[in-house]
Amino acid sequence: MSLLAEYAVTEKISRKRKYPQAPHAYRSDFERDRDRVIHCSAFRRLEGKTQVFTVGVNDHYRTRLTHTIEVSQIGRTIARVLNVNQELTEAICLAHDLGHSPFGHTGEAVLNLIMKNFGGFEHNRQSLRIVDLLEHPYPDFQGINLMYETRLGLAKHKSTYDQPDTQTSEFTEPNCSIEGQIADLADRIAYNCHDLEDGMRSRIIPDKTIGQIPLCQQAIEAISADKIDDVFVRMNRISKTILDILISDLIGTSKEQITENNIARLNDVLNRKENIIRLSNNADQLLSQLEKFLYDNLYMHDDVKKAADRTKVSLTKLFDFFMNQPNKMPRYYQSFTQHQPLQRSVCDYIAGMTDRYCMQLIEENKL
Repeated sequence: MSLLAEYAVTEKISRKRKYPQAPHAYRSDFERDRDRVIHCSAFRRLEGKTQVFTVGVNDHYRTRLTHTIEVSQIGRTIARVLNVNQELTEAICLAHDLGHSPFGHTGEAVLNLIMKNFGGFEHNRQSLRIVDLLEHPYPDFQGINLMYETRLGLAKHKSTYDQPDTQTSEFTEPNCSIEGQIADLADRIAYNCHDLEDGMRSRIIPDKTIGQIPLCQQAIEAISADKIDDVFVRMNRISKTILDILISDLIGTSKEQITENNIARLNDVLNRKENIIRLSNNADQLLSQLEKFLYDNLYMHDDVKKAADRTKVSLTKLFDFFMNQPNKMPRYYQSFTQHQPLQRSVCDYIAGMTDRYCMQLIEENKL
């Protein structure tokens, strides 16, 4: 196996774990992080959480779990080509949405509004709470005791719809590692491509309208999509071609950035506010145009907005229910009220629910 680039994160220069643990016989520390994320219960529950369309509406639509797997695959590919730590990249990608609430970004917005006087709710911070506190598979400490650099990638995670945590004094670096920056863009590229595909599959986005998006038109021309008769094959190939265009651009641009900015060691990355991992200005503009199209034509579509309105009512009623009857929560979440407000414990509990379980509780308690 070839040596990693000098600016990659390695075990040798890592800040390690909060709770020291003996090395594993045949897995690296970052492989263990990846595996701990995959085996935690919050990761399994992503299967039942909304990406864009409510889980169960159509088995072909992405869930928060399948989105996460796609992000991980993209991130791993980029990390391999750039010769940085694939296992760390994969661990950050797999953990980046652990803290997402049920019902997607609408659920997050509702919880944030409810919690406005108690610190708010933001799914990146919640991901850290999950890996540091709420998961509890070990007898000697809370959380899953991830490496510092994995946690840094979660704390600094940002995309068009995600902003990094600026309220903690623990992560004082201006930026995260290249591996964390890869996870950011892998996320952005993944959700735009697969949300477009799911939007076309749902017929909310008519197949004929996407030609007005320059990035889509570029993909259409590249594969002669007009000659593909099967509409499902056509939409899939368009989405995957966009994916390839963006990833290829990212890799080429990032290599140039590494060279032009004389990136020679990890601190050169951490101490630089501007990202090294980036798209070219042209590709970024093209992706922004796609994002605006999706916002206007998919996320703000009447059918999607109606589902969002129902979510607001349901989550608010469920939150009030547990505030009035905290004994209905599992004892584990009740125990946290000894050192945090009841509101935060209720928020932690609801944020971890799947869409299905949330609706089940609402129906059972006639809310």
